[in-house]
Amino acid sequence: MDLDEIDPHGPVPPYEQLRAQIAARAHDSRLPAGTKLPTVRGLAEELGLAANTVAKAYRRLEADGVIETHGRRGTFVASSTGGPAAGELTGAADGFARVARRHGLTLPEAQRLLERSWSEPPR
Repeated sequence: MDLDEIDPHGPVPPYEQLRAQIAARAHDSRLPAGTKLPTVRGLAEELGLAANTVAKAYRRLEADGVIETHGRRGTFVASSTGGPAAGELTGAADGFARVARRHGLTLPEAQRLLERSWSEPPR
């Protein structure tokens, strides 16, 4: 699979880097619906990551509806990666951007806030 390098020492955990890359590629159709993904072990070996790291990314992607696991057949990009949540998410993102701009935040500052919220457990 054609992915960017995962930075194990970066501020974003490796599983989240992997999750974000696969989700982005599914959303913009670089990974079309129905594409079979590598096994957890296969992708871990390919990327030089621990299998648990890849498994965690796959679990998050499945929970988000981006991928689907079909038992022994494997893991596939879901048929509706945009789904009904796409409009809600776009609205939330637009609202966040408006508030951030109103408070004078730069894009990198707003991204840091989102990354911090993303990595914290839900409240």
